[in-house]
Amino acid sequence: MTKPAIEIIAKGLHFPEGPVELPDGSIAVVEIGRGRIVRIRKGGKQDVLAVTNGGPNGMALGPDGALYVCNNGGFSWEQEGDWLRPVGLAPDYCGGLVQRVDIATGEVTTLYDQCDGRILSGPNDIVFDDQGGFYFTDTGRVREFYRDHGAVYYGKADGSSIKRVVFPLLAPNGIGLSPDLSTLYVAEMETARLWSYAIAGPGVVHKRPFPSQSGGELVIGLGGFQRLDSLKIAASGNICVSTLVTGCITVISPQGKLLDQVWMPEIYPTNLGFAGRGLRDAVVTLSLTGMVGRLRWPEKGLRLQNQGTR
Repeated sequence: MTKPAIEIIAKGLHFPEGPVELPDGSIAVVEIGRGRIVRIRKGGKQDVLAVTNGGPNGMALGPDGALYVCNNGGFSWEQEGDWLRPVGLAPDYCGGLVQRVDIATGEVTTLYDQCDGRILSGPNDIVFDDQGGFYFTDTGRVREFYRDHGAVYYGKADGSSIKRVVFPLLAPNGIGLSPDLSTLYVAEMETARLWSYAIAGPGVVHKRPFPSQSGGELVIGLGGFQRLDSLKIAASGNICVSTLVTGCITVISPQGKLLDQVWMPEIYPTNLGFAGRGLRDAVVTLSLTGMVGRLRWPEKGLRLQNQGTR
């Protein structure tokens, strides 16, 4: 396991996730525990960019320069020493949302709260393609005696259409696209499995027949008790998956080889995003302790759709 030096750039957040580098070089993260988006400026100064309510989760910049946010509907919380962790549905939970946030004004608009008449359960992570749309995971939600199945959806950025792409999945979390946009990657949290799907068109993937219930191609399954969270792709095509309990970022080749596990200073490094000149830095959310770290990454990150150049 690689152990890099990590600079802590923000503290005191309530379960941060979804780091996105904004055009001015500042970093936006969500605070799931406070239902808002915070901007981290140089020197660690923080200001509230928008209030989404519910449970804002993964974010991405859209083609119009706005932030697109997966909102899981909110959690109830428990404080255990220095750790703040989600333990169940929020008392006012009524479903999940996909929201658009105007960076300049903080205005929040709901794009989607259902698909084919069924409410979204727990939208989690999001990635844009080059066709004006985005794929996002719905992790599902755990209730006292049963669990909602998870899925992958595809929505247009203008709010005009949404469709279900992959179903069922067991707690799908991280999602990303290969550098040539031909492959969709999905990480299942509870099984610690990474799946791939060949893309046939916008919001359409090729699916394998039985025995793969989700129709995916298994890239890798991690052994032991590990849980997969968000993911990002390096310029090389390697998949970098936030790995809970183990407390690391797991680096996996497209061929399914485990290349490295990069150590993090807590067991819930939930999300990462590439930032800085040449996308040589990784920004990682350390959610239990409410911190955001930044480190030099061994290889360049992949420039996402709409990310711009720096």
